[in-house]
Amino acid sequence: MKASEVWSKTVDELRDELAKLKKEQFNLRFQKATGQLENTARVRQVRRDIARVQTVLGGKSRAAGKA
Repeated sequence: MKASEVWSKTVDELRDELAKLKKEQFNLRFQKATGQLENTARVRQVRRDIARVQTVLGGKSRAAGKA
């Protein structure tokens, strides 16, 4: 997910996306623990997407606070 895609979403969409990513991260961790994880790079990608969404949410909330 690119940063421009994240910035174009609303706060509600970002919260939904964050919940979806956290659920996926949990499932990936579970797959890793049971030895079923095939795409190990996806763990890193999901972790970075979560950080990106959280960063944008923080920026939007600060921007809303100033307005």
